[in-house]
Order: sequence, then structure tokens, then C-alpha cells
Amino acid sequence: MSKPLQDLITLLDLETIEVNIFRGQSPDENRQRVFGGQVAGQALVAAARTIDEPGRMVHSLHAYFLRSGDPGVPILYEVDRIRDGKSFSTRRVVAIQHGKAIFNVQASFQKAEPGLEHQIAMPSDVPDADSLPDFKSLMEPYKEKLGDWYDRPRPIDMRYVDGNPFTRRGNPQPGQRVWFRTDGKLPDDNVLHACIVTYASDMTLLDSALLPHGRSLADGSLQLASLDHAMWFHREFRADDWLLYQQSSISTSNSRGMAEGHIFTRDGKLVVTVVQEGLARLV
Repeated sequence: MSKPLQDLITLLDLETIEVNIFRGQSPDENRQRVFGGQVAGQALVAAARTIDEPGRMVHSLHAYFLRSGDPGVPILYEVDRIRDGKSFSTRRVVAIQHGKAIFNVQASFQKAEPGLEHQIAMPSDVPDADSLPDFKSLMEPYKEKLGDWYDRPRPIDMRYVDGNPFTRRGNPQPGQRVWFRTDGKLPDDNVLHACIVTYASDMTLLDSALLPHGRSLADGSLQLASLDHAMWFHREFRADDWLLYQQSSISTSNSRGMAEGHIFTRDGKLVVTVVQEGLARLV
């Protein structure tokens, strides 16, 4: 396990303050605001820690990013145990800084049940992840432009299938595909794997809402920020094995962009569906 991955696991290991109240920290990095995937992952950890019945796993979450998070201040997570039924448990989590809500999520957990099975097919024309360059190799020609961002430790190994944001500028595309996995082996903890994929799901999805316009974050002329984020967990998976994140743009309008993503295991199982809308404002 790499040091950045150890740090991410520590980041997700919240401190219990009181019943239903937890505290999370942010990494010691030069950031203007807290990364949205961090808040979503920590909030899911907080919700999961209030599920008393063993075997209930998260099957969906619906979140809103309300304010920018302050990376220099701890985040307080308050959990509301809305319902515990025979098969499902529902939790609402509010993340608070400076006395104000910065994020809220409602998550639902379900015990495993047999039933009907089907899914959409995984793309068949995707190169193997191990044949693609890692982030540093791919972005090495642009390291001066990226500055500190290029050398920042990365707990998630991401491999772009369809080129990097610099080469795609001016070349409209309907979406993108990205392989990802943790940079090292994880413990056998399904909650941890779900929370890390929640963290990673916010890393590239909103970018794909710009691709039909031939735009990217590299343009420097756009203000992007997550507004809401929804996930459905269909089947079990491991975040330390390669996962294919197939992303496509749904719509851009009113300075907002919407994108959807489907996450597959290497053997073609659809394990997670993600939909996100974010600010996409010209500046």
C-alpha cells in the first residue's frame, strides 16, 4: 500500500465525537477548497457507522454540495437515523463548517437479497488498463504548466483511455473512459471500498460535460464545481482492482453541466451508476 493510499484511508477514518456525530479532517495540501469527493466519502463513512445490523450495504446516495469547504478547518458530520426497516436503512448526513451546512446526503442501505439479474454491456473496444500510461507518464509534457498539481501524491491510479484534457481541447467528444483503482491493496472491508469509489467518482465526471464543446479544465476559462451527485451501487466490487468508468455528457445549459457514468469491473460487471450536475460557468 502506497503512502498516499494510507493517507486516504486515514482521511476516511472519522473521529467519533458523540452518538451520530463524527469529525473529519482534510489533507495538508495547498487547496482553495475541500475536494467534493472527500466530503462525499467521509459522509458515507459517517452514515455507515450508524448501521447496526450487519450485512446492510449502501445501494444509493443522493447528495448536494451547498458551500465550498474550508480545507483548514475540521468538518463535522451529523447523522440522522431516518429509518431502519426489515430490509432497508435510511440515513441523512449533514456536513458542517463554521456553523453552516456545506454538504448533505441521503443514503440508503439494504441487506443482500436474491432477485432478477440483468445489466447494460461493458464497452468492448477498451484497451487494457495496464497498457495505458499512468498520470505522471501521460502528463509529463505538461508538468511545467501543471506545477504542484503534477507532483501531488495520488492514492487513486487513473488511466485515461481517450487522451488527456490538453490533447482533447478543440476536439468535441461525447464522453470519455477512464480506468481507475487504488494505488495498493485494500483490506477486505466493503464499506471502505464503497467509500473510496465514492471519493473517486467525483474526480473526472464533470469534466465530461465539457467534452461535446471541445472544452476542458485546461482552458482556464471555465468555473466548475459539483452541485449534486447521485450514485447507485448494483453489485459488489473491489476498489483495488481495475474499474472502468465510462462517462458521457447528458446536457449543458444555464451554466450547468450534467454527466452520467457507469463503472464496470474488468470482467464486465456493472457495479455502480453515477449522475452528477455541476456548475459550468464561463469566466
